[in-house]
Amino acid sequence: MRIRLFVGEALRSITGNLSTTIAATMTVLIGMFLLGLFIALGSWVVSWSNHVKKEILVKVYFCTEVSCDDPVTAAQINSMRAKLLGMPEVKKVAFISKDDALELMKKQYPDLTANLAGNPLPPSFEVTPKRAEDVDAIAQRLDPPPAGVEKVDYGKKKTERVLSVARYIEIAFLLAAAILLAASIILIANTIRLSIFSRRREIEVMKLVGASNWFVRGPFMLEGLICGLVGSLIAVILLFAGRELALPAIFSSTIKDASADVHAWSLQIVAGILIGAGLLLGALGSGITLRRFLRV
Repeated sequence: MRIRLFVGEALRSITGNLSTTIAATMTVLIGMFLLGLFIALGSWVVSWSNHVKKEILVKVYFCTEVSCDDPVTAAQINSMRAKLLGMPEVKKVAFISKDDALELMKKQYPDLTANLAGNPLPPSFEVTPKRAEDVDAIAQRLDPPPAGVEKVDYGKKKTERVLSVARYIEIAFLLAAAILLAASIILIANTIRLSIFSRRREIEVMKLVGASNWFVRGPFMLEGLICGLVGSLIAVILLFAGRELALPAIFSSTIKDASADVHAWSLQIVAGILIGAGLLLGALGSGITLRRFLRV
């Protein structure tokens, strides 16, 4: 019975104060649309940073007849493999033979390898860490290089720069999301305050005749929920239209293919976040604003 009364009162308030209702809904729409754009862009950038971090490897180059007096033996290679796999930071170890290394070099630099008389490249291990941040620890465990190993390389300066940028991106994403949510709450609360202020005498009369705080607060919070739901749903529709109409014109198929491993969160996840945030912001905006007028 009380729920039906709350719903009827909320609908009466929405239709009776249409201008402030539209203003509150538009505020939610703008806030949720911007939040959706930021989530899509931010998740894409974080995915890109994770993609770059996956390319960070530790490379263990073995001795050859050209580079060392004592070329590496099969037993030393097997011993190094066992040592690497025994490290807690190591996820995977891949062996690159001299022939495989030359084939890769020919694909990457065909001009440089066109006139090679022999194969100067050494065999090596490509060590994939469990976390990109573990490459330095792996390299430290191989210092000094064991017997049969010419050098251990992981591009220290480049790796540190990539990890630093990735860390700043993640921190900036979280901070910006928190700031945007806080700004949305303030904007929605100020907009809903106009509606509540115009009905402050009605609230005072309800309190004077003995209505409880939740009896007064219920219809307003339900009104905020409705505004939040409608605004977030429209924002999701606009984001869907933008994804279907704008993105194909901005990004060509070649760019999509080249960055197949880099992608933003799916629209379903973003829609769930926006609808949940819209409902929460609508209810919080009404509840927080109404506290001032309940002190009668």
